Amino acid sequence: MTTMTIDPMLDERWTLSPSVALRPEPFGAMAYHFGNRKLTFLKKPELVAVVRALGDCDNVRDALVRAGVAEAHWPTYLTALRGLAATDMLRPVEVPIEGNTP
Repeated sequence: MTTMTIDPMLDERWTLSPSVALRPEPFGAMAYHFGNRKLTFLKKPELVAVVRALGDCDNVRDALVRAGVAEAHWPTYLTALRGLAATDMLRPVEVPIEGNTP
């Protein structure tokens, strides 16, 4: 097992913030957060594919695989995803605990 597959973020569920809109661009996409008014440029179409896949995948690892990102590049993408999370572009998905659902 390589050190890059040990990163705990790989097994976490994340999704695009509901306050964020992605606008496709030739270079990738622009992400605009309507709450904090931040504008972020996603400069790789593969990163856009990962961000879009996050909401449909069980974890970040699955989103990276679905987007076709080679495992050797995962650390770079994890850094980018953490940057997006730091500005509330991405949010962790809260998984309900069994027996605690209304």
